[in-house]
This record gives sequence, C-alpha cells and structure tokens, in this order.
Amino acid sequence: MNSLVDQVALVVGGSSGIGLGIGKALAGEGMKVILASRNPDPQLDREPGQEDSGSIHSMAVDATHRSQIDQLVQSVHERWGPIDILVYSAGMNVPKRTFSDMEPESMAQVMDVNALGATHCMQAVLPSMRARKKGLIINVVSLAGLRPLGLAGLPYCASKFAQSAVGHYANAEVLPDGVSVTNIYPGETETPILEKRPVPPTAEQRARMLQPEDIASVVVTVAKLPDRATVPELVITPRHMPLV
Repeated sequence: MNSLVDQVALVVGGSSGIGLGIGKALAGEGMKVILASRNPDPQLDREPGQEDSGSIHSMAVDATHRSQIDQLVQSVHERWGPIDILVYSAGMNVPKRTFSDMEPESMAQVMDVNALGATHCMQAVLPSMRARKKGLIINVVSLAGLRPLGLAGLPYCASKFAQSAVGHYANAEVLPDGVSVTNIYPGETETPILEKRPVPPTAEQRARMLQPEDIASVVVTVAKLPDRATVPELVITPRHMPLV
C-alpha cells in the first residue's frame, strides 16, 4: 500500500458531513489537508502532532465560481505544494423537489453545485496532475446518481447523474496520464443535507444510516492502492438500502 504522508489533499465541501470525515481520515494518514467550503470553520484547523501526523487548514471557496476555484488551487500550490488528491464532496438539495412543487430556479441551482462545481474543480487540478503523471480524484456522487430515488427528488437525481458522468468521462481521459478518478456512490448518510428533506429523518432513522467515517475509510483504502490499480466506481450503502 502507498504511503500518504506529506502528500496534499484538497477537499471541496470539507467543512461538514462526508467531506469533513474524509478530510480528517486523510490527515490521520499524515496528509496536509485543505478543507475548502463556502463557510470554512477555522476551529477545525490543526498542525501536525496535535492529533496525528497530518495537518488541516480551512479555506473559503464557492465551487460554482470557476475563478474562485482557480485562485484556491493556486494558493494551495504556493503554500503546500501540488495537489495529490482532490475530493469533491460539495453538494446541496432543496426541500421542494418534485415536478409538482419544484421552483423554476431549483434545477439550475442544484446542478451548479453538484455537477458544475465538480467539473470546475477537476479542470483546475488536472493540468498539474497530468504533468506530474500522478493524482487521484475522489468524486463523491450519491446512490441517486445510479438510480432515480423519489426521496432525493428531481433536481438532486438529475445533478448526480450528471456528476457521475463527469467523473467517468474524466477517468477515461486521464488514466493514460497516470491520474485516476473514483466515483463514490453513498446511500443514506448522516449529514447536514438531511435537514433539507421535506420531513427530516428521526433519530432512529439516522442511527441506521451510514456515517461519514464509513465512507472516509473506503476513500483511504482507495488512496493507498498501488499505482497499477484504479477504482472507477464504488457503491456503499446502509443495510436497509441495498443496490438492486
């Protein structure tokens, strides 16, 4: 297994939920982790030796603005070095999510964050990765990007199918350059996005769901695989939500 010590990871959508779980796990492997989000939390920052051998740094970015992504990537390169791993975990949903009640602008809003944001981030990091013949992109999609789920709603499903396609296309294009993209499709996971459901789940329902650290452990395994291996896609679900 490859060592991740002193490598650089940029986690977009890293201030909470799955992104934060992945960021903490990568820092636990000794990586320099940058958690980027619209609302960064400096209290998450830590230097090597405080809890593990890695470090965590928070930065602000809106993934729907390509110029902000470009500036973020440049800043990371200047302060910590080239990005070895990009994790795209930013995502949103809306309460009104069916054909009968969806507001006209909802589709574009959700698509911008979930699919276009992922595209912006991949475009920004790929030139350096391809030049160095080295790099991994973790594209956190959703089970709703494989199967249309009524609970997830129309804008979310449409955006996640698009995000999935972006990841698969990128992987096919960059594999010859030594870079790989892994699409991860989590089922129900205990994250803040659940509060956007028309009826938020109960504590009992949340207890049955995946936790961010479950997904993070899978990401660490993928990241430590030898260079000869690639994982194009990976599905992880709670037991009540098997993929059929």
